[in-house]
Amino acid sequence: MAVHPELLWAQRSSESDEKKVACDVQNILYVTVNLPDIKPETLQYELTPNHISFKAKAGNAAKGLDEKDYEFAFDLFEEVVPEESSKNLTSRSFNLLLRKKEKKAEYWPRLTKEKVRTQFIKTDFSKWVDEDEQEGDTAAVDDDFDMGGMGGMPGMGGMGGMPGMGGMPGMGGMPGMGGMPGGMDLDAMLKSMGGEGGLGNEAGPSGAGDDDDDSDDDGPPPLEEAEPKA
Repeated sequence: MAVHPELLWAQRSSESDEKKVACDVQNILYVTVNLPDIKPETLQYELTPNHISFKAKAGNAAKGLDEKDYEFAFDLFEEVVPEESSKNLTSRSFNLLLRKKEKKAEYWPRLTKEKVRTQFIKTDFSKWVDEDEQEGDTAAVDDDFDMGGMGGMPGMGGMGGMPGMGGMPGMGGMPGMGGMPGGMDLDAMLKSMGGEGGLGNEAGPSGAGDDDDDSDDDGPPPLEEAEPKA
């Protein structure tokens, strides 16, 4: 007999799909089949606008996990867009990112069409944000998701290294501190701060390596010069 795996879910909602930032994802459902060691060759997953189904074998004898059959199937609360949804299988879980069809600010009250309580479907608190706290929130898409496979998601193709961060314009790598305001010479500045010989002091420009004026240990007295013989 097949076992119902644990499902974790969270969501985001918006009246529009306008992206505030490149990594912002709106009107989506996070659904995680929390089941380790799924056998990829046995995985059967189907998503339609109204329905979702999953079936697979999972287990690992080396870890003491007996191989079992797992499955579930149910109607979704409202429609999703399969062509703009994504999936990813890892050794820990089967992760789904489902695009809601209707754009509205209100959250879905539940994941399933039928209003029934089930111990297998739980809130994913690691991704959940309250409906009235979404403003400025960026989606909690973790490393398990390949966002490049998410259809219809402009700007999400691998996140392209965050445009605009290319080398921090204006910083120029700080070559030798050559850009000190007013043409100030670094070595001269350090000398004025007590660091003889530029960077010769290990304490650096902070002066932390300078002699302590209050120290009782002044070192050995200087040697007196020998008087010349008559």
